[in-house]
Amino acid sequence: QINFVACQLFALLAAFWFRIYLGPSHASSAVRHAFATLFGIYFAVFCFGWYSIHLFVLVMMNYGIMNMASIPNIHRYSFVVAMGYLTLCHISRIYIFHYGILTTDFSGPLMIITQKITTLACQLHDGIGRQAEELTAEQNRLAVKTRPSLLEYLSYLLNFMSVIAGPCSNYKDYIAFIEGRHVHMKLLEVNWKQKGYDRLPDPSPTGAVMYKLCITLVSLILFLTLTKNFPMAYIIDNEFLDKTPFLSRLGYLYVVTQAAKPKYYFAWTLADAVNNAAGYGFSGVDERGAFRWDLLSNLNIWNIETATSFKMYIESWNIQTAAWLKRVCYDRAPWYPTALTFILSALWHGIYPGYYFTFLTGILITLAARAIRNNCRHYFLSSVPLKIAYDIVTWVVTQLAVCYTVAPFVMLAVEPTIKFYK
Repeated sequence: QINFVACQLFALLAAFWFRIYLGPSHASSAVRHAFATLFGIYFAVFCFGWYSIHLFVLVMMNYGIMNMASIPNIHRYSFVVAMGYLTLCHISRIYIFHYGILTTDFSGPLMIITQKITTLACQLHDGIGRQAEELTAEQNRLAVKTRPSLLEYLSYLLNFMSVIAGPCSNYKDYIAFIEGRHVHMKLLEVNWKQKGYDRLPDPSPTGAVMYKLCITLVSLILFLTLTKNFPMAYIIDNEFLDKTPFLSRLGYLYVVTQAAKPKYYFAWTLADAVNNAAGYGFSGVDERGAFRWDLLSNLNIWNIETATSFKMYIESWNIQTAAWLKRVCYDRAPWYPTALTFILSALWHGIYPGYYFTFLTGILITLAARAIRNNCRHYFLSSVPLKIAYDIVTWVVTQLAVCYTVAPFVMLAVEPTIKFYK
């Protein structure tokens, strides 16, 4: 974990250097690809030692598939090989690391690389193997028309900005960033002459990076205080269960779930800041005219903490993984897309039983929440007091449903999960 933080802080410094001294106006695309790849390989080796060989093996195996497989099947072969290799590594993780101890290990970056491999394979299949009229608007926009070169492929999968903690991004967005078209493309979506500009502005990510570093610092402080003082294991302590009233147990469940979040807020927000510092992640202009740097953001903390529906919560948590699941599974599933998406999410996370308790429960919660919202919500929209009361009740229910659903994800094993359910 110390190596992880050290690598990400060094990556942050490298990202500023990369944007200032190796920007598109100072270096060719090939040079930018090469430096991004070499830095990424170095960080992976430094952070994970010889275990990083798994990353390179999977990357090269799928490069072979991408060049030799037929286009109609390229996404299937890539998916099976990448997910199969990841699952084997998840199995080995149980024997390498102590069961139940969440430690930073090589499976983390392998999970990100699996997302990127399958994303690129699907988008390559869409761009070469399917007709434009068969695609959705998003699939058409992200479709890749030509196979990438080895350097482009390695840079996309192993670049230093995302090799340690992600997030997964779309191949076309990444290539546009390396070639210096990333910000320009987003700016062209706005009529700047109407806003009084003679030429396109030059958005700087510095403000967004500083803001995200502040969130990272607060998250780190909360992690070092709350997480240590409110362990999830306490909710299945025999004395706690015997002497604590039911409503108090629910309240404590909410507290310990909150205490488990800061480490995710820390890791994902820092990863987002690293990408922004390099000049990657610009998403356009908001309705107030402010520049947005949230293309790669993995969470929306405000929406998470104020969510009044299960859907709103999961759409604001691990956003890029949710987008990946939608693009490679939900939009392509021939039947039961919701169930298959949750099952894939569980398999991607690993083989600990707690993951399957969480994601199978998530299927039921999602279907129940959808049914209740569709059948009941409209009765509470006739007046402001009713709508406020509805929002308060659904906020409480949503937060408790999330706590109930994710507790096994943290506890991992079967016995503590069953004890928690009881």
